[in-house]
Amino acid sequence: MDARQINAINALLPQTQCTRCGFPDCEGYAQAIAQGEAGINQCPPGGAEGVKRLAQLTGLPEVPLSEAHGAEGPRTLAVIDEAWCIGCTLCIKACPVDAIIGTNKHMHTVIESQCTGCELCIPVCPVDCISLVPAHDVEPAPTGWAAWPQELADQARQRYAFHQIRVVRAKADHDARLQAKAEHKLAHIEEASKLTDPQELDKKRAVIEAALARARARRQQG
Repeated sequence: MDARQINAINALLPQTQCTRCGFPDCEGYAQAIAQGEAGINQCPPGGAEGVKRLAQLTGLPEVPLSEAHGAEGPRTLAVIDEAWCIGCTLCIKACPVDAIIGTNKHMHTVIESQCTGCELCIPVCPVDCISLVPAHDVEPAPTGWAAWPQELADQARQRYAFHQIRVVRAKADHDARLQAKAEHKLAHIEEASKLTDPQELDKKRAVIEAALARARARRQQG
C-alpha cells in the first residue's frame, strides 16, 4: 500500500469524519480508494466537486455521487438545547473532532467554528436535545467544497488526529487505573473480599490473576 497515495487522497477529502462513505473515518476511506475497494463517489460532504478532484488525482472516471451514501447538501452545524441537556457526555465522546465541550452532569456546548456537521452526536443523545441548523444564512446555500473550504478541512484533520491520540491515552490511563486496583485487590484479597473460605479465596485470586494476564497480553499485542 502506497502511503503517499493514501495521504494524497485523504488530503482531498473534507475531513468531516462523518462515516457516510461507509468507513470509520476519512483516512479509512482514502485507504479503500487506494486499494480499489471503494469508489471515489462515496463522500456526500465533498459532493460533485470532491468526486472531480479525486478523479483528477487517481485517473479514475468521474461519476455521479453515489445515492446509496447520501446526497450533497448545505453544511449544517450541531446545536445543543442546553435547557434539556443532562450532561451525559455521550455527545462529547461521539464527536470526532472534539468540537463539543462540557463535563459530566453539566450542560454541553458545541464550538460552531469547529463543528464539521458530521451528525454523529445526534443518535447518541438520550434526550434528543441536539439539532442541526444551517451553517450559512444565504440562499441558495453553498454545498460540498463551496460550503466547506480547504482551510477548515485541514483544521478538522488536525483535530481528528489529536482526538485519536487523546482517546488512546485516555484508554491507556483507564486501563492502568483498573490494573492498579486489581493488583491492589490481589495483594490484599483477604481484606478486600467478603469471602473467608480459603478455597474460595484461591478461586477468586486465580480469576484476578487470569484477568491481569489477559490485560498484559493485550498491551503487548497493541
